Amino acid sequence: MAQACTYLATAPKSNASYMAFGAAKRMAGETGSLMPPMHATNAPTKLMKDQGYHQGYIYDHDTPEGFSGLSYFPPDTGRREFYKPVERGFEREIKKRLDYWAGLRKAKSGK
Repeated sequence: MAQACTYLATAPKSNASYMAFGAAKRMAGETGSLMPPMHATNAPTKLMKDQGYHQGYIYDHDTPEGFSGLSYFPPDTGRREFYKPVERGFEREIKKRLDYWAGLRKAKSGK
């Protein structure tokens, strides 16, 4: 227990997650409850399938990279980035992963 407390006390600190949660909460308060994109919705009935629910969905694990690049943000808001990792501690590694995924997303979208 003492070792865990020492590690936590000396680990690099960041409030990036806290700030991201606040920004996401503000957006939800401003936009209200919006529908997710059609590809992110379930289509349990024939009618819903005919209306386009679930069309265009790509299962991440079916891609070579394990990442489809699909956006799950409501179409009315567009994709947002709330979490902005700092250049300290493990957040440097998280930033590398997020940058990698952003590059894949850009390549898959053709932009």
